[in-house]
Amino acid sequence: VWLVILLIFINPGFPFSLFRVKSWADAFGGELYSIVTKYSGSLLLQKKYKDVEPTLKIKEVDGLELVKKFSEQMENMLRRKVEAVERLVEAAEDADLNHEYNSSLEFDYYNSLLINDKDENDNYVELGDEFILEPNEHFNNLLVNTTYSDIQLPTNVYNKDPDILNGVYMSEALNPIFVDNFERDPTLTWQYFGSSTGFFRLYPGIKWLPDENGVISFDCRNRGWYIQAATSPKDIVIIVDVSGSMKGLRMTIAKHTITTILDTLGENDFVNIIAYNDYVHFIEPCFKGILVQADRDNREHFKQLVDELQAKGVGTVNKALTESFKILREFREAGQGGLCNQAIMLITDGAVEDYEAVFEKYNWPDRKVRVFTYLIGREVTFAPNVKWIACNNKGYYTQISTLADVQENVMEYLHVLSRPMVINHDHDIIWTEAYMDSALFASQAQSLLLMTTVAMPVFSKKNETRSHGILLGVVGSDVPLRELLKLAPRYKYKEGKKLKPKPNYNSVDLSEVEWEDQDEILRTAMINGETGYLSMDVKVPVDKGKRVLFLTNDYFFTDISGTPFSLGVVLSRGHGEYILLGNTSVEEGLHDLLQPDLSLANEWIYCITDIDPDHRKLSQLEAVIRFLTGEEPDLECDEELVQEVLFDAVVTAPMEAYWTTLALNMSMETETGIEMAFLGTRAGLMRSALYVGSEKISNRKFLTQKDKESIFTMDHFPLWYRRAAEHPPGSFIYSIVSEDDSGNPSLSTRGEGKRKLFTSHVPHHVCPDPFVDASFLAGSTGKFLGAVDGPVMTQLLNMGMFRRVTMYDYQAMCKVPYHHHSGAQPLLSPIYAFLAAVKWLISDFLMCLRRHKKHDILQPCDTEYPVFVYEPAIKETNGLIECGDCQKMFVAQQIVSSNLLLLVTDAVCDCSVFPPILLAHNASVKCERMRSQKLRRRPDTCHAFHPEVPRGSTGGRAHSWVSPWACLSPLWWKLLPP
Repeated sequence: VWLVILLIFINPGFPFSLFRVKSWADAFGGELYSIVTKYSGSLLLQKKYKDVEPTLKIKEVDGLELVKKFSEQMENMLRRKVEAVERLVEAAEDADLNHEYNSSLEFDYYNSLLINDKDENDNYVELGDEFILEPNEHFNNLLVNTTYSDIQLPTNVYNKDPDILNGVYMSEALNPIFVDNFERDPTLTWQYFGSSTGFFRLYPGIKWLPDENGVISFDCRNRGWYIQAATSPKDIVIIVDVSGSMKGLRMTIAKHTITTILDTLGENDFVNIIAYNDYVHFIEPCFKGILVQADRDNREHFKQLVDELQAKGVGTVNKALTESFKILREFREAGQGGLCNQAIMLITDGAVEDYEAVFEKYNWPDRKVRVFTYLIGREVTFAPNVKWIACNNKGYYTQISTLADVQENVMEYLHVLSRPMVINHDHDIIWTEAYMDSALFASQAQSLLLMTTVAMPVFSKKNETRSHGILLGVVGSDVPLRELLKLAPRYKYKEGKKLKPKPNYNSVDLSEVEWEDQDEILRTAMINGETGYLSMDVKVPVDKGKRVLFLTNDYFFTDISGTPFSLGVVLSRGHGEYILLGNTSVEEGLHDLLQPDLSLANEWIYCITDIDPDHRKLSQLEAVIRFLTGEEPDLECDEELVQEVLFDAVVTAPMEAYWTTLALNMSMETETGIEMAFLGTRAGLMRSALYVGSEKISNRKFLTQKDKESIFTMDHFPLWYRRAAEHPPGSFIYSIVSEDDSGNPSLSTRGEGKRKLFTSHVPHHVCPDPFVDASFLAGSTGKFLGAVDGPVMTQLLNMGMFRRVTMYDYQAMCKVPYHHHSGAQPLLSPIYAFLAAVKWLISDFLMCLRRHKKHDILQPCDTEYPVFVYEPAIKETNGLIECGDCQKMFVAQQIVSSNLLLLVTDAVCDCSVFPPILLAHNASVKCERMRSQKLRRRPDTCHAFHPEVPRGSTGGRAHSWVSPWACLSPLWWKLLPP
């Protein structure tokens, strides 16, 4: 438990001793305890719980039973999502089977960018007919059309291309299936079909808005759900030519090609990048000789390094190829990596040396590694050589002359890798890793939602295309993880970490969340889908990492059948192990639930309100009341949780009258500045009372919906509750608000000429587990003692009154010095190329004007930082610090019935020769973590090769499949319309 430091400055020579400071501490503590006991009403609350104690029942939580129950509920919910996707796959494949391709087809459809747009004559623009949109709470109040889907296309895909028109026309058959799925399962959210030709059919239909540059950059084929459904896991080594001939536009195109390839990789893939000229080097030295998981963190790291590549020297590809084959062979033989497809991506403007010997030694005759080649630039002198490499290693050759060519040509390798699966018609069900997808709706202020996607591939079943392996696209549906949280009620277990949209938010391994699991027992068991239990002593950071709780947690885990997921439930020893069941009548409880000072955790699921549209506007409190009164017999509610709420409402009801009486009489009292009293229970019930007018509250956000840090939400108990719950009963907890914090409601008290803010909480334990927290607020501002008086803090550490604990943050964002990039940022179209050029010119100009200013950017990093924990066994201490010309005296004394420490020190003696102790976050070396090859759950299937796919086969599209002889013939280029 953290102890707050109160710092008192006295004049030099002022006589103070350990005894005198103890008397001050006792007097201060006694007065403080008297005030907070009175205004919190803690004694009354304890009495009310004591009165009902004979009627209480204590139920021990069976963790294994709980986790199995939640797992079954989640399995059933997720199965419904799979069934919805399977219906879409069947409908799409049947529609294609019955559709005859028409190269001159004319067809108008709802283009999501153009719908409801009119020209200067007030007529709807082409592909932009009237499309009714209405706000829908189930879809985060976005304007949607739940009766029809519409079509989105990236800027660089022509919206009337014959392939697009035929695909859109064929996929119209999905509209009634979308609607039927939603009617069958109202918890469904977004359903969609991503076509291999580039269009994206989304239900419900929305109005798509371009980004700030007027560009639609979203391409469904780059999304993780599409790539994972379309291909099996892959190990890829990207080889890029950085010789002198690659300077200028060629290097820009090459960098964009690498970035686009990286965007086609996901959590199941492994990757590395080698650059070569006169010599071969790994662009990340930390990854030399290995492959690393292509998670978001590693992909973004690679992109930064690629951006810094420079062209110089002479290119010799042999050594780079040799190194790549060695890495892939070592991983294959060691059972590491993706254990499925392996490929080399060669990006160059030409290959001249004798490289056949490399393939003979490392890849022939089995050709276990495919080689894809990308010829950069318009020069065709070396085209036969680069084609030969791909066609003799089961790969694909393409020439990329402009930035606009990159996207489509990179995507072709996915068609090659997908063809074994497509020929077999293996409809694998894939579930993506958790991600926050704001790409669809960022321009419409969509809040970030953590979700997973279930997806399946769609194949052509036509006889003339089946043996060629034609992938039509991928269907999918989003499953927000809040839907899973609803099935595992929040009030049952310890809080999870609040998720924020940091670049590597989903790259944190379980071993780093519960990093005390150093032997990875918990992690290994969950990855293997086992069912079991273990206990661990853990350190849990709270208050934005400024404090730490020491807990003993019990972990219960099992798999979710039919999915790649495992579920874990964490119960903290003590208040997390038991449920308190009181005998309260509905009539009595209803009366107290209706009191104006009472509220419920609105994000908790007391009653399910999001299935029936008539229930969606109800708050959880309103839903509970309607359920209890029988007004809404169709409401499905958690009766156990509702019973807990009724009990808490009855027991805490007298607090309203008590607080009201105090408030009415406060004008006659000597105490001033007390602002608020409140209490919270584990069932999510809260009561609060103001002792002053609302306009006088120091922090008006506290205990409001806007300040979710201080109220019960879906993903956490508030900090004041957490700290009190883990504190021994019988004393108050005070929280000093730091200078950079918005703080809690606060009382202005003046002492020693300095304003102070603090919060107190008293837990009351009726039995081993249940507790109610009654809180009173009085207050102060303060700094960390180590920053104010480093010498004293150092001495207290040396004396053992405090100990330093090292904590880690694997989702940190660190400042790095700004450096000027080469202008080779990812470009998705010629429009972006132009905009990037303008930005480059402007930024260079501004850099000349402002060279004296230091710029910082943020990037993901691992950090370690200290927290300082008080050792309660040491209740008092004193000492002298030699500071050159003077001695600095200090006395520290624990304040009874609190977590406060009174520190008296000499402020005149100058000890500035001693440095302060800083709460610094130090960037740690994360090379080993990024290199690590931890045990992981891989997909159940692998589709690497098929005997019907001939050697040297190239990728192709439906209706335009290319034979193996295409390796020796010119390629047709698809150009954007003028």
